[in-house]
Amino acid sequence: MENHAKYKNFGNALRCPLCEESLQVVQSKSLICPNRHTFDISHHGYVNMLSHSPKSRYNKALFEARKNIIMESDLFKLLHEKISAVFDTYSADSDTPAFILDAGCGEGSHLEKILGNSRNRTLTGIGLDLSKAGIAQAAKRYKQSIWLVGDLAKSPLADHSMNMILNIFSPSNYKEFKRILAPDGLIIKVVPRAAHLKELRNAISKEKSLYKNDETISLFKKHFTLTDIITVSDTRVLDKSERTHLVQMSPLAWDSNETALGAFTTRSCQITIDADILIGLNQKETRL
Repeated sequence: MENHAKYKNFGNALRCPLCEESLQVVQSKSLICPNRHTFDISHHGYVNMLSHSPKSRYNKALFEARKNIIMESDLFKLLHEKISAVFDTYSADSDTPAFILDAGCGEGSHLEKILGNSRNRTLTGIGLDLSKAGIAQAAKRYKQSIWLVGDLAKSPLADHSMNMILNIFSPSNYKEFKRILAPDGLIIKVVPRAAHLKELRNAISKEKSLYKNDETISLFKKHFTLTDIITVSDTRVLDKSERTHLVQMSPLAWDSNETALGAFTTRSCQITIDADILIGLNQKETRL
């Protein structure tokens, strides 16, 4: 019942994805709107707010591998620490409870690590993802946050209900981000740089194409006031088991040559994390 009770304090931040009316928690087991659209809170504490189940290659095994890499290796350690520090700086002068949305959270481990590193204990995490498999794993493991199966393009979150939005290596929907983010709310988007996971990319592809994120940054600036860009470049040595998990979690490896993947997992090497953390504010444009 503890998993269900946390929705009592969160209900005002939700809206029905079908009719956009407000939702209320009823008998600590369901979210119901005035039009009687009903979304049950699962035994593990997540809510499926999709009317259909989209087909996806993001399955239980992929999310298990992703959890192993994020939680048990130090591959993303520096990235997590930098993001937590941004949250703490942004909310340093406030003791008011705040909601952080992880948009495209997968199985929730990035959000769990970042909240765990934060000194601010007034933050409540909300994870949203299309994948029921990912959200189910998140809800089973990480009990403090709220986990929603939902579509970012038609998110089940109320207008201006989120104080912060986190978007890590995941597609964005800036129109929805602006709708759900509070005025002067913080958005953090993490985008890869040219060297990100270069060892895996080089192992599976003969084409050494150079990734650029200039267009991504330009689009971000059209929607939010860019206040800073923090570059995170780090390398970690992963053991064979961790390299196997990296392959299993990465869409880069989909449909790749099995021989090349096998060679990558058996050959000891460092793995590179190379990313830009875009920090923006949801500020209204002023006309002079």
